[in-house]
Amino acid sequence: MAIKPRLKTAFLPVVGPAARVLILGSMPGEASLRQQQYYGHPRNAFWPILGELLGIPVQASYVERCAALIARGIALWDVIAACERPGSLDQAIRPETIRVNDFGAFFDAAPGIVQVVFNGGTAEREYRRRVLPGLKRSYREIERHRLPSTSPAHASLRFEQKLAAWRSILDWLVV
Repeated sequence: MAIKPRLKTAFLPVVGPAARVLILGSMPGEASLRQQQYYGHPRNAFWPILGELLGIPVQASYVERCAALIARGIALWDVIAACERPGSLDQAIRPETIRVNDFGAFFDAAPGIVQVVFNGGTAEREYRRRVLPGLKRSYREIERHRLPSTSPAHASLRFEQKLAAWRSILDWLVV
């Protein structure tokens, strides 16, 4: 008898009442799942980029980093709620096992969201394919923008290039 692989499950969103920008990843990698923290891989550029843009100290704890996002109107979540994926690479996600998060309920609870930002192509593709068609019209009309993945697997851009691209989120934040 074959053992069925266990679904990997994502985290709850990081979100506050003043959220304006929702940053979406695809699904947490192994390092993040072990730590139970978004972008937990030490070579992922997410926290260094957001730290630079928002003035979050390098030594800030995960709780302090999340609080800084919330204070600036940033929500953080993943498109995929659960899936089978050996390892951490998005390419290894088994498409037939994907279950997406409930974005209708999320947008109902966070009505101030004016921009959805995708951290890479997989998040954007799965959102467009699996989430967007099921959303009510007003939620489908929220602006969307894909930024370069902060993953260490996306090495075609240098940190400075990723930082320059990610600077665009400052236009939608609480000042």
